[in-house]
Amino acid sequence: MIHTHPIRVYYEDTDLAGIVYYANYLKFIERGRSEWLRSLGLDQAAMKAGGGGVFAVRRVVADYLAPARFDDLLDVVTALAGHSGARLVLHQDVRRAGDVLFAADVTLVCLTQTGRPQRLPSALLAKIGNNPPDKPQE
Repeated sequence: MIHTHPIRVYYEDTDLAGIVYYANYLKFIERGRSEWLRSLGLDQAAMKAGGGGVFAVRRVVADYLAPARFDDLLDVVTALAGHSGARLVLHQDVRRAGDVLFAADVTLVCLTQTGRPQRLPSALLAKIGNNPPDKPQE
């Protein structure tokens, strides 16, 4: 259940030094999470409209290992690390030609429209089940 989403670095993603601005990695992994859910057949807008909840980031632990630069082609690799109740934990890497530039463990919570915790959607649980966590290939 490992998903890879390609991203190209544009000029707007870089800082004055010509490297990817640190906060943009968070945007990159957000896109990777959205595409991971889409690859599982989940429509987040429909999930919200149907009372299935929304996901919010609870915690991010990130390591910046090497810089990405303008025009680099990157892969955002998303893997399930665990889940329970209303919580989903993902491991995400941003890679260039297989080399890990950025790594993060992201904890998401599922919330009602009023911001209260709610159990993970049954459609998601049907896809991820009680499978052991994935480990991205080094």
